[in-house]
Amino acid sequence: MHIFDILGPIMIGPSSSHTAGVVRIGNVARRILGGTPSHALIQFHGSLAKTYWGHGSDKAIVAGLMGYLPDDMRIRDSLKLAKQNEFSYDIETVEFADGHPNTVILHLSCKESTNAFTLQAASVGGGNILVQKLNDIDVFFTGYYDTLIISHQDMPGAVSLVANVLAVEKINIAEMKLYRSKKGGTAIMVIEVDGHMEKRVVSALSSLPLIEKVTLLSGMSS
Repeated sequence: MHIFDILGPIMIGPSSSHTAGVVRIGNVARRILGGTPSHALIQFHGSLAKTYWGHGSDKAIVAGLMGYLPDDMRIRDSLKLAKQNEFSYDIETVEFADGHPNTVILHLSCKESTNAFTLQAASVGGGNILVQKLNDIDVFFTGYYDTLIISHQDMPGAVSLVANVLAVEKINIAEMKLYRSKKGGTAIMVIEVDGHMEKRVVSALSSLPLIEKVTLLSGMSS
């Protein structure tokens, strides 16, 4: 266990799972999207659906989507700040089978893109999260370590191209997983790495053939 698993994160309360973790989900979604969405449909499942108002999960998810971190005092005023910044949102409660009790589903759109983006994640305690779905592709990552999320064409050679760049940059892969919804479509690589990754690596990966989009998430351990 890490010491933060015992003490919990530095955060604006009241709850590490219903507040701090939910902020992190919103923040991760914003970074994958590439900015603050113009509109968000926010769906709470399970325990969050029952208690989100009392625990400030509505403020937390909106704060994360605007780029705030779990210890940012502006979380308490995030709903008002969203209105001032013309960021609109709707909140729904949903129930589905076999979902983690602290699940959030985000349907996001932004002015810069015609493509909607969906993320599903769970707040699993202590401010930690588990991202479970990106659009229609099932994934599994925590964002604890520096993490590359690489959308690419599902064709031979994509993995070796990425691995070669990381090898040249002397970046060690701690864990790598591949996901796809169908053969020959869009696939996703999720790569957790040891240590800190420079932005130039993201630029190098983005310029590769077969690669559609590269997002770097700085981990909690950085």
